[in-house]
Amino acid sequence: MPATPARPETAPPIAITMAGSDSSGGAGIQADLKTFSALGVYGASVITALTAQNTRGVTAIHDVPDDFIAAQADAVFTDLDVRAVKIGMLSRPGAIRAVADALARHQARPVVLDPVMVAASGAKLLADAAVETLKEVLIPRCDLLTPNLPEAAVLLGRPVAEDEGEMLRQGEALLALGAGAVLMKGGHGSGPESVDLLVEPAGATRLVAPRHATRNTHGTGCTLSSAVAAGLAKGEDLASAVREAKAYITGAIAAADTLAVGHGHGPVHHFWALWRS
Repeated sequence: MPATPARPETAPPIAITMAGSDSSGGAGIQADLKTFSALGVYGASVITALTAQNTRGVTAIHDVPDDFIAAQADAVFTDLDVRAVKIGMLSRPGAIRAVADALARHQARPVVLDPVMVAASGAKLLADAAVETLKEVLIPRCDLLTPNLPEAAVLLGRPVAEDEGEMLRQGEALLALGAGAVLMKGGHGSGPESVDLLVEPAGATRLVAPRHATRNTHGTGCTLSSAVAAGLAKGEDLASAVREAKAYITGAIAAADTLAVGHGHGPVHHFWALWRS
């Protein structure tokens, strides 16, 4: 009989994404797994929804049954040494509760929650009825909430922030909902710089990068949040993981136009630091 392969002395850090599938590969589960791989982390997944999607838009959504979401989570958490969790598209209340229950059942931490509501194409990905459920059962369980400016406004019932002062106020209001920290993403803002605010109980940190003019921003939010989760899985503290994720997504956006994928809002370049032409 062949010898059983020896287990490596050093296992890779493992992160899991619990999110929707993007059939075109630019966002969702696919973007998360690409990001994990690019950053040296082994990725596992729990698929919460299937989308018929390309760079032009979302044409159909098929929800995964709640009990099957739970079965996927149980299969992964009972076998793999998961060091960080990234949560993305959860389209309805039942899916949100199934994920929250799985996190509690397996005491999974740290958790990065990206409150995905609208695709880059404009397609709505979160039912109105699910917003309150997200606020009640999942935001209090997350160590980092990563809304863009429109998502933060929906969660709070406020107008979209137009300046850093309002970004900070909204970040503090989201912190009061129970999140451990909030990363207010300024990609929807204007000006030559893209400014994010990491809002924590002890104060706020300003993260700045050049703003790149491109239509190829498909999967930007998914990629940033999964990059933070990758850093946390590797044992980085939150501030370091966020800083490195900001640098990674800035490079991925800057290199997005070197890809020629689809005819609409193309994806960012997840492997910009690894691929060579």
